[in-house]
Amino acid sequence: MSDDDAVEVGSTREPDATAEDAEVADDAADADAAARNGDGGTGDADSDEHALADRVAEHDEALAEEVADLESELDERREEVDELTSKLARVRADFSNYKQRAKRKQEEIRERASESLVERIAPVRNDLKRALEQEAGSDIRPGVESTLEKFDEVLADEGVEPIEPEPGEEVDPARHQVMLRVDSDQPGGTVHEVYEPGYEMGDRVISEAQVTVSNGGE
Repeated sequence: MSDDDAVEVGSTREPDATAEDAEVADDAADADAAARNGDGGTGDADSDEHALADRVAEHDEALAEEVADLESELDERREEVDELTSKLARVRADFSNYKQRAKRKQEEIRERASESLVERIAPVRNDLKRALEQEAGSDIRPGVESTLEKFDEVLADEGVEPIEPEPGEEVDPARHQVMLRVDSDQPGGTVHEVYEPGYEMGDRVISEAQVTVSNGGE
């Protein structure tokens, strides 16, 4: 082989070797780029997973704090309910005791009032009894009249007044009980006479007066 041929052959192989090296370099570069691209994708996925885990952890922590706050508030409300229930029980007990004391006081007042009335009426009864013990045929009218005056005084002191309408007075259904209607010289519909007196105490009618009522004169 001549030198020219060697040069020619050498010049022919040298370009081929350079292209092959370039291709290998390109493949290495591609591999390196692919490797870099692969590492970058894995990093992004890991980062997303960590971020999601962090958000879930933060949410769980916030939820736990909210639950703790609600439980604390519930405990406070329970304490308030217990306190109010206890106060209500005390108020009920105090009111029950007050009602019992008021009832006993009213009973005591009634008892004292009854005792006082009996003490004042007893002498009147004694006077009536003495009048009946007088000898037969004696005039007991003065004694009875005196006793009646005492009895009226006792009633007046107790605020009791007799209901004794005058003839010709208008009939009051709240204070008068009509027993009978009769022909009379009194105007029609008015009181003819009192059959039995009634009694009133303040604004309260204890017993109605029993009266006869006129039909009017003929």
